[in-house]
Amino acid sequence: MRLLIMGPPGAGKGTQATAIGTRYGIPAISTGDIFRANVSQGTPLGLEAKSYMDAGDYVPDSVTNNMVRDRLGQADAADGFLLDGYPRTLAQVDELDDILAGLGESLDRVLVLTADQDELVARLVRRAQTDGRSDDTEEVIRHRQEVYAEQTAPLIEVYAERGLLVSVDGVGEVGEVGQRIAAALDGVSA
Repeated sequence: MRLLIMGPPGAGKGTQATAIGTRYGIPAISTGDIFRANVSQGTPLGLEAKSYMDAGDYVPDSVTNNMVRDRLGQADAADGFLLDGYPRTLAQVDELDDILAGLGESLDRVLVLTADQDELVARLVRRAQTDGRSDDTEEVIRHRQEVYAEQTAPLIEVYAERGLLVSVDGVGEVGEVGQRIAAALDGVSA
């Protein structure tokens, strides 16, 4: 199964992506985790990505596109994958279409987690306190929500027009949301 998981920052994409990957035996590929690993290792890519991430902005497409192209070409993604955090712009949708066409593949579903913005801000503030994430100040959180609304939310319409969209309420306990996702994906793919 070739999936995307989308939703605003704090909607639980990363948490749910791991469970979905395990359920379907596919790698959960998170651009955010890749960026954070590069930042912690002090790589040139990490230093470049950190300046954008700390401001709550997205890493430029040129860096992100090459990273995704390389990752989807790896052997463990040959039979399927779940992308978390990519694409985020209409230009990246086109790039992903090109990447997949080059691999002779296409997307099966696009899962969108929905949640109230105030709930999302509260989640991210709690996460910042417990995980010590420097990119989760309240000011940065609100900016990321605005950037998502402007740049990423339009992708939902594109994937809906293609008949790929599955929308799931992301509010609730992790297991409860996971059950909703499994029911939605299994119901759609049955």
